[in-house]
Amino acid sequence: MDRVKGKVALITGAGTGVGRACMELFAREGARVVGVSRTQANLDETLAAVTAAGGEGIVVSADLSVPAGAQKAVDAALATYGRVDILVNSAGVGYNHLSSSPDSMNDIVGTSPEKWHEVMAINLDSGFYMCRLVVPLMQKQGGGSIVNVTSISGLQGLPGAHTYTAAKGAMINLTRSMCVAYAKDNIRANCIAPGFIATRMVADFLPLFDDEKVADSITPMRRAGTPEEMAYGCLYLASDEAGYCNGTVLVIDGGTTARQ
Repeated sequence: MDRVKGKVALITGAGTGVGRACMELFAREGARVVGVSRTQANLDETLAAVTAAGGEGIVVSADLSVPAGAQKAVDAALATYGRVDILVNSAGVGYNHLSSSPDSMNDIVGTSPEKWHEVMAINLDSGFYMCRLVVPLMQKQGGGSIVNVTSISGLQGLPGAHTYTAAKGAMINLTRSMCVAYAKDNIRANCIAPGFIATRMVADFLPLFDDEKVADSITPMRRAGTPEEMAYGCLYLASDEAGYCNGTVLVIDGGTTARQ
C-alpha cells in the first residue's frame, strides 16, 4: 500500500480498460488521480469506483488527439492539485476502432492517408501532446515519472494494423529518447508493452481462447491478460521502487514474445 502516496497521477484512457484499472489502483495506493478520456459516462463510472474505495480524484472529458484536449487535461490537473508527479499515457484505439472507423486496421496498401493520420493522432500524437506539456512541469518540480502504455505489436511485425504497429513502435522509441534527454532532470520515462489483454479493444477475439490449441498458439499461458495486471506494471514503473528503471520496456504478455 501507499506506493504512490501523496503524488498526483494524470492518467489518460481512464474511461475503460488499462487506463481505468490504473486509475483505480493508483488511487488505492495513495495517489490523487486525474482521469482523462473522451466519454464522460465511462469516466463517471471510473471515478465512482475510485471514490467508493476511498480514493480521491477528478475526471476530465477531452479529445487528446488534438493539442487543445491535452491542454484541457493538464490545466484541470493543475487547477485542482497544483502539480503532476506521474503521467500514464494509456489512451489509444485498436481493433475495436473498426466498428466506428472501417479500414483503420488495414495493412499499408489498404490504409488511406486519412485513416493513417486518424489512428496516429489517437495512439501516438496524444502521448506527444501530453508529454510536451507535462515534462516542463516535472522539470520545475524537480522530477517525475512517465509511463507509456504501448504493445508487443510495437516490437514485432503484423500482417495488418500497420498504422497501429507503427504508432506503438514510435511510442516505445519516444519513451527511450525521453529517458536519455530528461534523466538529468530526475524524470524517468518507461513503458509497458502488453500482449493480448482482455479489454473491449479486442473483445471480438477473446472467444479464441476457448479453443485450447488456438489459445496455446497465442500465448504459452493460454489466456488473455487482465487490465489489472497491466496496471500493476504501470504502478511499479511509476513508483519510487523503480527508481533505477529508466527507458525500460516492460513486456507483459504471458510469454508470447518468448517464442520468437
